[in-house]
Amino acid sequence: MLRKLTAIIIAFWVGGLWITGLSASILFEMIPNRSLAGAVAGRLFTLIGYIGLASGTFLLIHYFFERAKLKKSYFWVVMLMLLLILVGQFGIQPLLAQIKVDALPADVMSAEHANRFAAWHGVAGVVYLMECLLGIVLVLKAK
Repeated sequence: MLRKLTAIIIAFWVGGLWITGLSASILFEMIPNRSLAGAVAGRLFTLIGYIGLASGTFLLIHYFFERAKLKKSYFWVVMLMLLLILVGQFGIQPLLAQIKVDALPADVMSAEHANRFAAWHGVAGVVYLMECLLGIVLVLKAK
């Protein structure tokens, strides 16, 4: 039963990562107000981040109970994914939020802060892509 629950959690987490990333681009096509589209996308990324923290924690606990059956690489993939979530959620996202506040009352992309915001947004995108790719590895490593 625990093995099935683990498979469901991995599918939910990794599937959520991919669908969130794909839906973010659609938001910017469908919502004419870029600030609103960004706010909605940001909420989605925050939500999947918390889902990832919960899922990754469960998977690590499961690893320690099933250590004899699971490979060390499984452990390191989950650890790297959790580390990337922590960097994104508690490092990069607060920085992006502060840049937006610093730009007020203007939109962050029309202010002097646009280059800094764009650079950190790019870093966030790379971190997220790495997490998505590690998610594929996690699916392949899971039994």
